[in-house]
Amino acid sequence: MRTDYHMHFEKGSYDENWVEGFFTAAKQRGLGEIGISEHSHTFPEFKSLYYEDLVLDDSFIGKFQQQWLKSNKFKYTIDEYFAFMHKLQKKHNVKIGMEVCNFQDQGKVRDILKDYDFDYLIGSVHFLHGWAYDSSEIKAEWDKHPLEDIYEWYTEEVEKLADSGLYDVLGHPFNIRLFRYLPDFDVTPYLVRAAKALKKANMVVDVNTGTYYRYPIHEISPYPDFMKIAAKYELPIITTSDAHKPEDCGNYNQMAVDYAKSFGYTGTVRFDKRQRTFTSFDLE
Repeated sequence: MRTDYHMHFEKGSYDENWVEGFFTAAKQRGLGEIGISEHSHTFPEFKSLYYEDLVLDDSFIGKFQQQWLKSNKFKYTIDEYFAFMHKLQKKHNVKIGMEVCNFQDQGKVRDILKDYDFDYLIGSVHFLHGWAYDSSEIKAEWDKHPLEDIYEWYTEEVEKLADSGLYDVLGHPFNIRLFRYLPDFDVTPYLVRAAKALKKANMVVDVNTGTYYRYPIHEISPYPDFMKIAAKYELPIITTSDAHKPEDCGNYNQMAVDYAKSFGYTGTVRFDKRQRTFTSFDLE
């Protein structure tokens, strides 16, 4: 069965007519099941965590991030999200997830999420020392940091997410390649550290086509070097599109499946109430 568990409604609203496009695209691309994983910045419950963690001073990145937090953020409560998803579940086979940023206080995250019956939770590294490194508007910040530091910071954040015990999936692993800042040093130790952390936490790898069609790197995350290590450590996977618009649901899913197969993967996992089962790519 083909699935896609990483997508967001944030470019639109909780309007059934608008989100129906996700299900239309899923059907057109042969997906048997999808899941919605709204960003944590959708929800006011997380607002204080963003203001605690992000650089918000008068610097180049601080000024941008101040405006970013005021744009289309914190507009639905988690209760409103669940109510809308339950309405959709009356018509569609859709799972309820969330993509949570790598906040430094994971204890607060646990308190926010503990009363909700999610099917799965994705933990993703979106900030390095308070900097939203995947924002093209502040891409110039990359030139201020040695790439060795970036890899160390990123790996440390993966380890923290895994150590929290909160998450089922690591979102778009090693997408720090997204602007084509490519290392000329051996990154294997970082990749192995990340894989070991995921293995210990029993987490799944997100094979994500978003970096292929949305960023200059034009490759699936994680890239081949990490996929080899993920396969070696027998880390399960999901294949996802990271869709932010209805028409992108399941985008390049076949490419993701073929990519995973090239590393020996024969299927993905499905989630239900934080429990997972294996399903073959070729199972209808």
